[in-house]
Amino acid sequence: MIHSMTGFGKASAQLDGKKITVEIKSLNSKGLDLNVRVPQQYRELELDLRNKLSSSLQRGKIDFNIYLEHTTEVAPAKVNVPIVKLYVEQLKQVYHTEDTIELLKMAVRMPEALKTEREDIDAIEYEAVAQLANEAMDDLIAFRKSEGVALEKEFLHRIANIMTLMNEALHLDGERLQTVKTRLRTAVAELKEAVDENRFEQELIFYLEKYDITEEKVRLENHLNYFIETLAGQEANGRKLGFIAQEMGREINTMGSKANHAGMQRLVVQMKDELEKIKEQILNVL
Repeated sequence: MIHSMTGFGKASAQLDGKKITVEIKSLNSKGLDLNVRVPQQYRELELDLRNKLSSSLQRGKIDFNIYLEHTTEVAPAKVNVPIVKLYVEQLKQVYHTEDTIELLKMAVRMPEALKTEREDIDAIEYEAVAQLANEAMDDLIAFRKSEGVALEKEFLHRIANIMTLMNEALHLDGERLQTVKTRLRTAVAELKEAVDENRFEQELIFYLEKYDITEEKVRLENHLNYFIETLAGQEANGRKLGFIAQEMGREINTMGSKANHAGMQRLVVQMKDELEKIKEQILNVL
């Protein structure tokens, strides 16, 4: 079963006066593009989180975020009193004023006026964050799987359409070859020259062999069946499906170059249209 590369996962928990929320968003990408944003106190967990994301999600443009919200009345930052007092005294000398409120407003905007005390992460919080990350990844993978089901239905529909169009083109093959024969015989007759009939038949057979699409039909059918078989595989197969689609395109193009028949060329154009729709969606497959 195929998985989409696009998806969203989220998990949150309440822990010791703080709410921790983990969100993961994934978009399609040729490789793995990780963007991890975590609060300062969780920086030591970043490498481990990146390794988990890489092994679990494999491909895609991944945005991973941890949001930390304090739910108690404890301020996350404290006023650095000695520094602020020093700023106030210096500002008095600059502005020659005793308006303490205005001086404080300016002082708290100065560097180091506020200090954030680093919190040490205990084992319980470490496990909680790791568990939330796993839950969010599981949520994202479930989203990718559900999107993959829709993609698989779309692919099977398009493959069936190409098979139908290919068979319709083969039904026109007899008419097409007869048209070519008639056109050649008419051209020869208009020359009003004596022609060796045996030699003409030999040349005609050789000419018609160049327009034969049996080999392309067999290869295209094999590619279509292999595409369906690959859809049912268990491993990430987006790249493989892309390669198969390229091979399908080569066979369809060759059929078009050999068609030499308006009706068959219209069918080839429709096959190309179906294949382009497949290629567009393959970009979203893991």
